[in-house]
Amino acid sequence: MIVKKPVGKKPAAKKAPARKPVAKNVPAKKPVVAAGKAKVLAGLEKKIGKVPKFFKELTTKEPEMFNLVMKFEDHIWSDGKLSKKTKKLIAIAIAAALRDQHAVRAQLAGAKNVGCTKAEVEEALRVTFLLSGMPAYVYGRAQLDDVMK
Repeated sequence: MIVKKPVGKKPAAKKAPARKPVAKNVPAKKPVVAAGKAKVLAGLEKKIGKVPKFFKELTTKEPEMFNLVMKFEDHIWSDGKLSKKTKKLIAIAIAAALRDQHAVRAQLAGAKNVGCTKAEVEEALRVTFLLSGMPAYVYGRAQLDDVMK
């Protein structure tokens, strides 16, 4: 039996495999901060330490929310029955108890700005040890030794 090839039809061409786009080393973009808010953020950074990127982005993405949070921040961190320094020591101890690396490091970064010494932070972390256990204490100490040399 003779097989006839169809006339006029060419075999389908093979497609080259699709190339994946090559990732470029693009530096991380700094968050855009709304005009007039950079000074507010600088003041906040001095009070509490490192200000998270998402918070900086609130100035343009959700300015009303930013303003509400800033009012709350001012209210919480203002001297009252407790000094800013005491509040900072409490914040460091809580962050260590939660083992929140970003929060511990951010709070430690601003500790000297409100007059906290390394010895005072160490004592606050001992309270964390008593109430939250050895892991929380060790966690806080590791961050303390790294940030407040």
